[in-house]
Amino acid sequence: MAGAQDLLDAGERLDAEALRELQLERLRASLRHAYERVPFYREAFDKAGVRPEDCTTLADLARFPFTTKGDLRANYPYGMFAVPQDRIRRIHASSGTTGRPTVVGYTDGDLSLWADMVARSIRAAGGRPGDTVHVAYGYGLFTGGLGAHYGAERLGCTVVPASGGMTARQVQLIQDLKPGIIMVTPSYMLTLLDEFERQGVDPRSTSLRVGIFGAEPWTEQMRQEIEGRFAIDAVDIYGLSEVIGPGVAQECVETKDGLHIWEDHFYPEIVDPITGEVLPDGEEGELVFTSLTKEAMPVIRYRTRDLTRLLPGTARVFRRMEKITGRSDDMVILRGVNLFPTQIEEIVLRTPGVAPHFQLHLTREGRLDALTVRAEARTDATRETRDAAARSIATAVKDSIGVTVAVEIVDPETLERSVGKIRRIVDLRG
Repeated sequence: MAGAQDLLDAGERLDAEALRELQLERLRASLRHAYERVPFYREAFDKAGVRPEDCTTLADLARFPFTTKGDLRANYPYGMFAVPQDRIRRIHASSGTTGRPTVVGYTDGDLSLWADMVARSIRAAGGRPGDTVHVAYGYGLFTGGLGAHYGAERLGCTVVPASGGMTARQVQLIQDLKPGIIMVTPSYMLTLLDEFERQGVDPRSTSLRVGIFGAEPWTEQMRQEIEGRFAIDAVDIYGLSEVIGPGVAQECVETKDGLHIWEDHFYPEIVDPITGEVLPDGEEGELVFTSLTKEAMPVIRYRTRDLTRLLPGTARVFRRMEKITGRSDDMVILRGVNLFPTQIEEIVLRTPGVAPHFQLHLTREGRLDALTVRAEARTDATRETRDAAARSIATAVKDSIGVTVAVEIVDPETLERSVGKIRRIVDLRG
């Protein structure tokens, strides 16, 4: 049987020098493609006083302007496309819950590249041709379901396109069809775990051996919770529709030490969220991506708002990014203290009687902002357990983060979920 290293594709076998040469060649081509085919980029480059030929080293990318989600929305629906409409084979879009959705187009080449990158990701997670993959990401305009689906098929796996919802049925399918791999949001995986236990089925007895989780930030505490209750390897996958979808970066199962970015197709930078200055590897800041090989919708220095840092490669030559600690636009400033949902998650996960499902409700009391943590109780939690949990969470937030919050322990399955994810921050300040 071939070892894991024997299965690597040509891109994964590049050495550091060859990778940098390939990146520069592809970066220069992507800058030209964007400048020549997308009016937005031509105007932005001209305004910044740069042209594609000014990029002679990878460091020169810092001279080029950023792209933001606001820019994509301002050019809705097709203004960012770099190919004629008859070359577009698929459209995906964000939910648009905070304004106009962002629309992403794919050529045949883009769809093939995407499938290759997700196949590479599944293989890095421990998947192999012949495995059965249960895909519980939502299908449709959201990139998660179809991205995982076609990547698993490209690897040579059998796909169960379960999508999201119908939790009891998903538990039955996992028992009957015996998949070895599940791809799902971590918060919905915990919902599945609760349903297994509600049905009296030991989650550790299933055929699953690997869970590939993405689409939302999750902590090491949640990894331990899932691995402990399900007896699987839990690994992280990263992507976003504006760059391509899932499959931009993947955690390797043999190391579980952060996500290797597939740098032969997606060039990463870390910048200061305030100044935009490029930061050296190892420093935390905002993750920025430039696509190197996309045809339909190249993106140049796209600001993801995700906070992380870049580290040297370990299991692969590509650099790693740490698990996302939060988003710059998810940060809550409460009475002068910076707070991220992942900090609350760590506290909730270690609190007895509370399920790992919570929301943060922001309100205003007079001239001051107030925060209420709403967390779901476990199904067997008594009233006394709930009251103790509320006190414990409030105390832990005060002690570890330094702010006072209210805590409500609500009934199981009370908090709204969308595409398998819980909406973490609900702003009710008006």
